[in-house]
Formats: sequence, C-alpha cells, structure tokens
Amino acid sequence: MQIETYRVLFLSRRNSARSVMAEAILNKVGRGRFEAVSAAVDPAPVIEPIVLELLRNADYPIEELTPRHFGTFADAGAADLDFVFTLSDTAAGEALPEWPGLPITSHWRCPDPILVEGEAWQRKQAFMQVLAGLERRLNIFINLPFASLDRMSLQNQVRGIGEAQDA
Repeated sequence: MQIETYRVLFLSRRNSARSVMAEAILNKVGRGRFEAVSAAVDPAPVIEPIVLELLRNADYPIEELTPRHFGTFADAGAADLDFVFTLSDTAAGEALPEWPGLPITSHWRCPDPILVEGEAWQRKQAFMQVLAGLERRLNIFINLPFASLDRMSLQNQVRGIGEAQDA
C-alpha cells in the first residue's frame, strides 16, 4: 500500500526564520509523508544565522534551506500543493496566486523573532520560542487523521491548529 505524500508550503515575510524553521521541522518529523518547502513575499538575501544554529543544534536538516519568492511555487508547471500556511501577517495580507493543486490554506500567525530587541540571549530566546511553537503545531498537524477527514473537516482542523493559543 502506497502512503500519500503531502506537499506543504510555508510562507512568511522574508523566508529567513519562521518559514525556514517550519520547513526543516516538517521535513524531519513528517518522515517522508510530508514534503515541505518555504518561500517569502520579499525574500531575504540569506537565512538568519541564529536560525541555522538552532536548527543544526536540534538536528534538523538545513542543507536545502534557502530564501525563495512564493512565485516559484505558483508558476506554470509548478508541483501541486496540498497545504499552504502563512506564518506572518505580511504574507497573509498579500494577494497570493491560485496555487496549483488548490491546497488547503490557513494562517498560522507566528511572532517574528527578528523584530525582538534586547540582549543576545533575549533574541535567541525569541527564536527558540518560535521554534518550539512550530514544533508543537506541526506535531499536531502530522497526527491528523488525513484519510478519514473530508476537505472541509481537514480545513477546520488545520485552522484550529493555527488558532491555538499555546502554539
């Protein structure tokens, strides 16, 4: 029996922190059932070094991570998507294209750790909190009973994960 692989796109403002973390997490914890990618409304030139450090220390894959524009995943010939999650209000407010595959979409608001000011340890703590929140959400997400949910029920479940206060 072949297990379906779900293709997931995470969108943020710069694709240098939140969406990159989500991509790395899902590609590891999804164990081949999920193929995660990430993109931005306005891509940064590089991924935040602290993000790469945290992901490397947590043994997440970082080799394929690079900031990209969301148009890459909407162009003619782009692979179908099953889910698209916006993680920033900027991305959620953007006029986004009709994605190939007509994926289930949801806004999973995530604070931008790049905006945190203060000492180095305070900034690192903000990044760690975002990483932990994404880990919680994605562990709930991968354990949804996909095969037994119709599209509307799955949309509601995904939206509920994004609205959870402790994420």
